[in-house]
Amino acid sequence: MIKEKNYKHLPHTNLIGHYQFITFRTKDSLDSYLKKLYNSNELEKIKQYKIDKYLDQSENGALLYGEVLEKIRDYYLNYDKNVFEIEALCMMPNHIHVLLKQNDNMTNVLRVLKGGAGHIVNKILGRKGTVWSRDYYDRAIRNEEHFWIAYEYIKYNAVKANLSDADERFYGLYA
Repeated sequence: MIKEKNYKHLPHTNLIGHYQFITFRTKDSLDSYLKKLYNSNELEKIKQYKIDKYLDQSENGALLYGEVLEKIRDYYLNYDKNVFEIEALCMMPNHIHVLLKQNDNMTNVLRVLKGGAGHIVNKILGRKGTVWSRDYYDRAIRNEEHFWIAYEYIKYNAVKANLSDADERFYGLYA
């Protein structure tokens, strides 16, 4: 008899050489409303939309401002291209969206993205401890149309959230 696995969340994608859309959040951004959403039985796509919309307006876990934005962007853009290549990046106050080409195992990509950025946040803000939530959302890019949908979402995320420093929060290879 074959035993089926029951996933609470979709398994993560690990496709070296492919483009990925990844979102991860600060640990302190997770409140009771978000935990309820995480545990809901809604389609993953709808759940992620609601989570992102809520986080765009929430101040919970908002650590990403000023010098932190600059240092994380520089760290990502200057990191070894054998691990990942950034196509687009948006750093919201309490979460990060990134579109990248995955050139190494996803475990290593996330270690660099979250671990390195967490170190930067803690150093600049004089903090200690965990910065990021354990989970993350990833979506393999299926085709060119999907790539541009993800790119545009990242490009305009801070603008749609009416953040006064929206220009500082976005980096993209294409105008």
